[in-house]
Amino acid sequence: MEYRISRRGLLQGAAGVAATGALGGCAMGGSGSSAAAKGETSANNPLGVKEDAPLEVVIFNGGFGEEYARAHEAMYRERYPKAEIKHSATQKIAETLQPRFVAGDPPDVVDNSGGSQIDFNGLVSQGALADLGELLDAPSLDDPSRKVRDTLLPGIVDVGTYDGKFLALNYAYSAYGVWYSQKLFEARGWEYPKTWDDMIALCKKIKAAGIAPWTYPGVHARYMSWPILTAAGKLGGLDVIKAIDNLEPGAWQHDAVKAAAEAYYQLAVDGYLQPGAEGMDHVQSQTEWCRGHAAFVSCGSWLENEQKPVTPPDFRMAVAPTPSLTTSDKMPFGAFRGTGSEPFIVPAKGENVRGGLEYLRVMLSRKAAADFTGKVSSLTAVAGATDGVKLSGGLTSVTALIDASQGGAFTWLYSTYYRKLERERVNAATLELLTKRITAAQWCDQVQRSADEFARDPAVKKYKRA
Repeated sequence: MEYRISRRGLLQGAAGVAATGALGGCAMGGSGSSAAAKGETSANNPLGVKEDAPLEVVIFNGGFGEEYARAHEAMYRERYPKAEIKHSATQKIAETLQPRFVAGDPPDVVDNSGGSQIDFNGLVSQGALADLGELLDAPSLDDPSRKVRDTLLPGIVDVGTYDGKFLALNYAYSAYGVWYSQKLFEARGWEYPKTWDDMIALCKKIKAAGIAPWTYPGVHARYMSWPILTAAGKLGGLDVIKAIDNLEPGAWQHDAVKAAAEAYYQLAVDGYLQPGAEGMDHVQSQTEWCRGHAAFVSCGSWLENEQKPVTPPDFRMAVAPTPSLTTSDKMPFGAFRGTGSEPFIVPAKGENVRGGLEYLRVMLSRKAAADFTGKVSSLTAVAGATDGVKLSGGLTSVTALIDASQGGAFTWLYSTYYRKLERERVNAATLELLTKRITAAQWCDQVQRSADEFARDPAVKKYKRA
């Protein structure tokens, strides 16, 4: 289905599902030792948190950092002053925590995000995650007459649900698009292009001005697969994206996907990609962009926070939708990819499952959500949490993008269902495309072969998008 969102009604997507099991054959079902950490339920303690039970929280230390989590932990401690909280942050979630899942000794709350997140498909298939349904039905901290589920933005529960259970809370909302500097564009008299023909014409001017039209992270070339798929979805409609999500034969060879791949391949052919970008990671390419060495970069709305240390104060970063490929695209120019990120999970065998659920309930308060937005320049899953909050320049641009879309957004889930398909196969193929080692048609064929492998592999758990 096509999702309809507004500033107060954003679709939150799921992020971080991998393709194959990574926990070995260890049985992970059940509630483990959580019963030992259960206390009496009351109006003030609906989830039965044991007040002095220790709580361990592990955060992915990526674009959002870890300070927001320390603030959330302080809010939890206000409610349970006797509870000792162990906080840690890492960029290597899988390497750090996978052995603990196997041993049956995981933390109580995990921000399972980043390039090294734990294989989500393995976690789901082996019952390693606590069902968060009880959290959804608990009263919210802001208004006890409302359930937590009633405070969430549309789509949160749906995209965090696997096999009928709500297993992942995607806390941050990410809008994806093409980023540029308003200062640079105003100084040069350039206007953001709404059609692909206009994009190519502007790239010619940008290159003539001695600036690379586009940069990209060759190490994470999948960042450029995002505008390709967005353009394909806008051209051919959401059914094109659904076919990809469902691993249908020929989905990546659809005419709309081929047309989109051809368009972005043209950037390489015409010399509109920054030389040397193929060897850069995301921070390096984004820093080149912040330094004015390139005009465009493809990224999600965490970009502003991630680049804070190097962004000039007058840079005025802005985000816009991918240009329409034709004048007869099935979706309007304003349509964009909107999805969730930062999936928080409560391991089923954690020592303090009740505390883990309560920690998420604290996170879903307006106070916690507003604090997150203020610290990291990102929207959250909580409806109305930005009311009265002064937004940064980049986030103001994100909300303008949402408003201009007139309530329309869409996303894909194949990268959620089959993480390695995007992170490894699409990533590798896209780098070959952008370095002209393969053509657009070959890119489509290569990715389709990979998708077919996943479809045939009986070890890969399959999900169906309706």
